Amino acid sequence: MGVFKKLFGGGKKVSKETAETRGDHMPDLKIPVDEKFTIYFKKNGGKFIYCEDFAEVSEALKNIISENDWQNQLFYSLDPRLETKFASEKLQFTDNRKESNIFFTTCEHLVAHNGSILVCSNQIKEKKLDELPSNLVVFATTSQLVDSISEALKIIKERYQKNIPNNITTLKHFQPTAENKDDFLSYGSASKNVYLLLLEDF
Repeated sequence: MGVFKKLFGGGKKVSKETAETRGDHMPDLKIPVDEKFTIYFKKNGGKFIYCEDFAEVSEALKNIISENDWQNQLFYSLDPRLETKFASEKLQFTDNRKESNIFFTTCEHLVAHNGSILVCSNQIKEKKLDELPSNLVVFATTSQLVDSISEALKIIKERYQKNIPNNITTLKHFQPTAENKDDFLSYGSASKNVYLLLLEDF
């Protein structure tokens, strides 16, 4: 994933710029999956932080908290494994949606084709996207990058076999757009303030 280091210099700051603007009907980019995801994710309005190790993840998370004045806020989480992994960060977690406007989550895959984040009941239980807080912090790894939604679904089917999770959906619309209502995999979606902490694990 050298492209991330090249583009973001090790993930020391949050990047908000749009890497490239393309029309909806232009041909797909014939570029590596990691670079394609970066372009479309930022085009969707997501804020991207690439981290080479967990120390950089910790630093980036601290910067996000400081930037948004979240020092005294509870983090809404539905994944106990995430709480364990970030125990040293001294975050205050809650599983009560009414107590927080920040959702901290993992994901199943990062989809390069449209810059979306694929989640399922493992991350969001049975909730619709519009039931989640408006602020999302997503922790993912580079090995979760896939080119397309069909590839992601194939991997999920192989991984879980007879226990395939339900409520599979994508987080894509980080800014209001006309196409929100036309994307069936984003049903119930609402625009979100999304930060992606992406850890290099290759």
